[in-house]
Amino acid sequence: SYDAKREDFGAQDATKLDMWVFDNVKDFFHRARNNQSLFSKINEEKIVFFLHLLGIDTNGHAHRPSSRDYKDNIKKVDDGVKEIVSMFNHFYGNDGKTTFIFTSDHGMTDWGSHGAGHPSETLTPLVTWGAGIKYPQRVLAQQFDDAFLKEWRLENWKRLDVNQGILPVDYLNNTDLFKAESMFTNAVQILEQFKVKMTQKKEVTLPFLFTPFKLLSDSKQFNILRKARSYIKHRKFDKVVSLCKELIHLALKGLSYYHTYDRFFLGVNVVIGFVGWISYASLLIIKSHSNLIKGVSKEVKKPSHLLPCSFVAIGILVAFFLLIQACPWTYYVYGLLPVPIWYAVLREFQVIQDLVASVLTYPLSHFVGYLLAFTLGIEVLVLSFFYRYMLTAGLTAFAAWPFLTRLWTRAKVTSLSWTFFSLLLAVFPLMPVVGRKPDISLVMGAGLLVLLLSLCVVTSLMKRKDGFIKEELLVHLLQVLSTVLSMYVVYSTQSSLLRKQGLPLMNQIISWATLASSLVVPLLSSPVLFQRLFSILLSLMSTYLLLSTGYEALFPLVLSCLMFVWINIEQETLQQSGVCCKQKLTSIQFSYNIDITQFRQLYLDDIRRAFFLVFFLVTAFFGTGNIASINSFDLASVYCFLTVFSPFVMGALMMWKILIPFVLVMCAFEAVQLTTQLSSKSLFLIVLVISDIMALHFFFLVKDYGSWLDIGTRHFTGPDCRSTAWRCRRHLTKMKLKAMVSDERGQSSK
Repeated sequence: SYDAKREDFGAQDATKLDMWVFDNVKDFFHRARNNQSLFSKINEEKIVFFLHLLGIDTNGHAHRPSSRDYKDNIKKVDDGVKEIVSMFNHFYGNDGKTTFIFTSDHGMTDWGSHGAGHPSETLTPLVTWGAGIKYPQRVLAQQFDDAFLKEWRLENWKRLDVNQGILPVDYLNNTDLFKAESMFTNAVQILEQFKVKMTQKKEVTLPFLFTPFKLLSDSKQFNILRKARSYIKHRKFDKVVSLCKELIHLALKGLSYYHTYDRFFLGVNVVIGFVGWISYASLLIIKSHSNLIKGVSKEVKKPSHLLPCSFVAIGILVAFFLLIQACPWTYYVYGLLPVPIWYAVLREFQVIQDLVASVLTYPLSHFVGYLLAFTLGIEVLVLSFFYRYMLTAGLTAFAAWPFLTRLWTRAKVTSLSWTFFSLLLAVFPLMPVVGRKPDISLVMGAGLLVLLLSLCVVTSLMKRKDGFIKEELLVHLLQVLSTVLSMYVVYSTQSSLLRKQGLPLMNQIISWATLASSLVVPLLSSPVLFQRLFSILLSLMSTYLLLSTGYEALFPLVLSCLMFVWINIEQETLQQSGVCCKQKLTSIQFSYNIDITQFRQLYLDDIRRAFFLVFFLVTAFFGTGNIASINSFDLASVYCFLTVFSPFVMGALMMWKILIPFVLVMCAFEAVQLTTQLSSKSLFLIVLVISDIMALHFFFLVKDYGSWLDIGTRHFTGPDCRSTAWRCRRHLTKMKLKAMVSDERGQSSK
């Protein structure tokens, strides 16, 4: 195998990876002719030759499947395969004992990615010929749900799709007896897996609780196997194949049944735990951080020993139940965790009574209205994980918010700014996923906007009476220079890669230096709230520009503008409600020593603030792509840092790119917390409740089959959700060639 450094997305020509394979195979057989020991080994029976051709994959990622590089690579691979087949046949004297299988492991989208569920990614070609394989069969017509046959002009040739795990007997050129016996063996193999899984589960389950898989009872297994043997004996081979396929289907369903046997039990425990935790967090908010039940409380009753004793007994019973069934330790976590949680909830029974009494004093219409608004907000958040345009709907509603309140009359400029930036940010979820249409001019445009904004802000601050001190001005100039260098590196790297000259070393050094400095330089800026936030934006934007390939470079800039307006508009809402006076952002400082006596209690409007935070966090993650699958992100994003394939480094860089908007939102939220005189604990408890309600939604939406993207967007919050499906994946770019030597009966050795 070649060195990993050869897989360079910025190299002159990735086709050399495939030519390296072909050249080494030729050299291998040439040496075999002059080496008796090697010659004897490769003339033994059941030898597998495996050729992994990675060049097409590399060219597909680097240049897209529609590029000239990709098509030229295909032509060279076609020629190479033809030459290798001819060489094999010649070496073995055209003895007809070699089977060739040409296939791949997955496909590729038009924009050079894979991992989602589109047919271009999940269907794989399977072309076989040689020993033990049927010749192509002509047909007049055949029905399939796709149009691939017409696209490939193969309508008149029989297509045989294959499901992984089931022997494709229709491919085999052998006797009907051999096919029937092979299919029978295949069925028995899978049935044995089913039996082992059933035995394992039966041994650790109490007899009166065990429910067997009814569709494949012992008697049915016996009858099917007996019938199959009888059909073989009476030479009814078609019926044998059909019966064995039915048995395989039932055995696979049974395997899935026993694999997920404990799902209901574990699911109930998870739901109970989630509901208990949400209840406890809510009671903690009401009891310690709000005035909702003040004045309602009655006399404090002495705690009863019955409650703790009852929960201790419940815990012991659950642990004993799990112990006698020899359950793994994770089951104890799921089973026992709800016990202390619900004990903590019921200990606050007095708070629950006071809460009910307080809620009953509110007008029913107000209570129902608030509940519906909260429910609608949660559902929009949940749906945004599946449909990005729901973020657009939410941001559009945010844009109208000031006009539905008295904010418009008090702060017209702030309200208009909020509406403008909300609508501007709402455009991004409607854009194509990042990576499909790279456009460096948009990255350059985003850099110019950052420089223009920097100029305006620095000029404004210098006009103030107290002005900048030299150190602060130096920090800002350093950050502006970093932005300029980032723009240069992006443009220079793009030009170099187009000329196939690779990543310039100086560009690579500047990129890594910019990334490192972006984590340190903001700490050198002034602790004044506005200046610190602006310094964080400049530092993170210089890194984000290096990781951008198109319109997403504008996203953090627009998001930051909206965050700045959010800080201002929250001050206006507090002043409007009379909770506290408005403070100038230039007078507030990030401080380590905060006087907790200045913190106020929570009001109903603080739930909206916490909801805004969750919504902006979701927007930060999904605004330009889908974090659930790496398919949504383009490897070209990291080409300013490295082009040689390194999955962990590339993955870490792409993850940092995803987290940068998240960091901007969290910094803005910290500023909101400071300016509204709220403790972080109280706001984060509300965020925790909202997040747990969303997680409970996702638990019921768990999907454990399909593509990475299908599974990822269903969020594995539930237990025992490992995939039980057998899938065959496709890759028209990573093509593999397997040559197999058949045994004396002409059977293909797999």
